Amino acid sequence: MTDPLRLVLAGGGHSQVEVLRQFAMRPQAGVSLTLITRDALAPYSGMLPGFIAGHYAYDECHVDVRALARMAGARICHAEVEGLDLAGKTVLCAGRPAIRFDLLSLNIGSRPAIGEVPGARAYAWPAKPVDGFIRRWQALLAEIEARPRAHRIVVVGAGAGGVELALAMQHRLSRVSEEIRVALVSGSADILPSHSPRVRARVERVLKGRGIEIYRTETAAEVTPKSVRCASGLELAYDTLVWTTQAAPAPWLRESGLAVDEGGFVRVNECLQSMSHPFVFAAGDVASLAENPRPKSGVFAVREGPYLARNLRNAAAGRPLEVFHPQKRHLSLISTGDRGAIASRGGWSAQGAWVWRWKDRIDRKWMERYRYFVPAMGEAAMPEGEMPCAGCGAKLGHEILERALARLQSVRRGDVIIGLDAPDDAAVVELPAGKLAVHSVDFFPPLVDDAYLAGRIAAVHGLSDLYAMGATPHTALAMVTLPRGGAGEAEDGLSELLAGALSVLMPEHAALVGGHTLEGDAPLFGLSVNGWIDRESLLTRRRAAPGDRLVLTKPIGIGAIFAADMRGLAQNDWLADAIAVMTQSNAAAARILFAHGAAGCTDVTGFGLAGHLLRVLRQAGLGAAIELARVPMIPGALVASAAGICSSLYLANASAAKEIAASPDVLAGATYPLLFDPQTAGGFIAAVAPERLEECLGELRAAGYVQAAEIGKVCSEEAGQPRVVIR
Repeated sequence: MTDPLRLVLAGGGHSQVEVLRQFAMRPQAGVSLTLITRDALAPYSGMLPGFIAGHYAYDECHVDVRALARMAGARICHAEVEGLDLAGKTVLCAGRPAIRFDLLSLNIGSRPAIGEVPGARAYAWPAKPVDGFIRRWQALLAEIEARPRAHRIVVVGAGAGGVELALAMQHRLSRVSEEIRVALVSGSADILPSHSPRVRARVERVLKGRGIEIYRTETAAEVTPKSVRCASGLELAYDTLVWTTQAAPAPWLRESGLAVDEGGFVRVNECLQSMSHPFVFAAGDVASLAENPRPKSGVFAVREGPYLARNLRNAAAGRPLEVFHPQKRHLSLISTGDRGAIASRGGWSAQGAWVWRWKDRIDRKWMERYRYFVPAMGEAAMPEGEMPCAGCGAKLGHEILERALARLQSVRRGDVIIGLDAPDDAAVVELPAGKLAVHSVDFFPPLVDDAYLAGRIAAVHGLSDLYAMGATPHTALAMVTLPRGGAGEAEDGLSELLAGALSVLMPEHAALVGGHTLEGDAPLFGLSVNGWIDRESLLTRRRAAPGDRLVLTKPIGIGAIFAADMRGLAQNDWLADAIAVMTQSNAAAARILFAHGAAGCTDVTGFGLAGHLLRVLRQAGLGAAIELARVPMIPGALVASAAGICSSLYLANASAAKEIAASPDVLAGATYPLLFDPQTAGGFIAAVAPERLEECLGELRAAGYVQAAEIGKVCSEEAGQPRVVIR
């Protein structure tokens, strides 16, 4: 099968979301899409001031890039770009393997030039990236709402972005505290230097009426923890410092080899194509139009989106490109924080609540394009006469395997006699004297779209069986089924899955020594893991006893969250929380638990917390009392459970309820069903002696298991009574 052309979209900015929308509505044969993005939600800059002012909810002003990418059939890589290898046509990403491309589109935005002023990076809030600014703003807002007090905000930069944020923050905080003071620092004699005198006069009247101070021709020279020192000698005290100065590009762009302008932005022609590398396109703030330079504004990124989408299609198909003609004059709608706005276009301007309503309609209409549309659905038909082979005919070709493995770095161990260094029919390892071998195997369809994360989750899940036994991981074999496609796609998918797995194996000095790969209808991935344990350690381990406290190391609820995701109902922060739980290794937790004499340790996975706990209790002839309110749960899982959403395995797991007693109130709540929720790469539950409990929990939390908790205690088994009581 011919490899599709690899089109990689780096960044989920305003232009790139339109590319995804276009491909979702009309897929292009022979093109494979990959999206690289740090965040699953992309903020719309036009609505940010309204969000800060309290007029929009968070979801109203964010595009769900992850959902859009799924509709477009794009592979998603949750990563931050940190460089390019243009000769090798790869995108370099932080903390994960490089991503190959044939065509690359950059829409990674810009950030305020904050690093040029000493102290600014340490103490100021840059307005971009927006997600970081929003997190800080929400924390400040909650703090002042809880304890109203005097607070002074200084905004450095008096362009449209600085003015809008100053007005929005003043409007929102003044509703909470009467002692909010805001100051605006302009490096020139005027605020809004790119706008007409009439617009500047309107804005200045608004600023004056709202009590916002303006400092003109002042250049920040140094930032201390509590003040901004200007070149003139003026010193401005602040409680919060916001930085909205001239946009700066990612530093790695200059080093990439791409042609850049004097500011370091990618120089593109009228077709949004790199002036130096025609297989690279760029749009939005990161791009600089060589013939028609324009200010960094979301307006241009939005207008470039359709042209970028068409030109990427044209480039992929070898067709002529379209010319993008930017407006000589564009409409700016500057919000004033209080559901008012000022319109600016050339020398014309207008002001009032009606301008806000106009802006609101424009912004909401743009957002609706990415929220409400039905993409083209259906599966691509296999060419007539071509039938997929079964048996060994379904294996991946050896060249694909060799190339994928060559891109990886695995642990080299002296006791691996035959492994990936010199592959043979089977791996051969040397058995350590006096050790018992421990083996386990698990594989499943990936829960996440990102192959690297899927590989990491599978490795965390697989190794947990060894850790729960107190064993030390030694080697692993991979089991992979990849969707049918071209050799290049298979190579990329395999290398990313294995790289994710190796990110967990290597810190434990466990070697990947081989495996088996197939092509199939759906992806599957897992590991056969092997480790060693001292015979004496296994035989002399303490047994759980009545009075022991039950410790759970990770929150539960993963199954419910991904069941909600399959229905399109999961929020992105739920998924982010679940992924953080699943990608956290259980290695340190096992070491801490066993160091504190833990008994009956088991990992909480497919059978849910109740199922795995009951299995341990049955073997030991014990019972337990559980305090349901103490069981840590992922917040999104509670919402999903309250809505009646549960995993397909829930009903089978819930059969364990016959050994559990609970009051009607407990049974009717949303938390009880989560005891039977299947977990992927969940944590451990173990019995710890009461005198060791506090020290054990303290060490677990210090090691990063911040929600580790005592959830109940071990009891004696009573004949005829339920084995577990839930309170």
